[in-house]
Amino acid sequence: MGPASTLSTSQVEEFDEISRVIKTLLEGEASGDVAKLKSAFHPDARMFGQAEGQRYDLPIGEYFDLAATAPGNSAGNYRARVLSIQQTGDAAIVTAVEENCWGSVAFIDYFSLSRFAGEWKVVNKTFAHTGGKMPS
Repeated sequence: MGPASTLSTSQVEEFDEISRVIKTLLEGEASGDVAKLKSAFHPDARMFGQAEGQRYDLPIGEYFDLAATAPGNSAGNYRARVLSIQQTGDAAIVTAVEENCWGSVAFIDYFSLSRFAGEWKVVNKTFAHTGGKMPS
């Protein structure tokens, strides 16, 4: 009899690796650490969303510049959590919540991930502004 499974990783390992990528991304957003953001996002990724009537539809490199100049935890009370992870093969979707960005702003984030040569990368961030006034 052959091996029970030819999969190289288990569902638990997949979940843990996807969680690690998103945790790194959220830490990068909180601190403005562009190196962490670059390690989590695919270089061709994009971000889409709207806050207070302004669209933020841009290549991810422009978002890195924004994060570096305005870290989410600039007020010291930022919190973020992964709410859900769905994964099939080389595709995954993660939902996360961010609270107290820049003091009082809240978002729900939807991240699309794809696995490239065994490594998970975020290929899209779509967000909804769910509370608080955006900083000027």
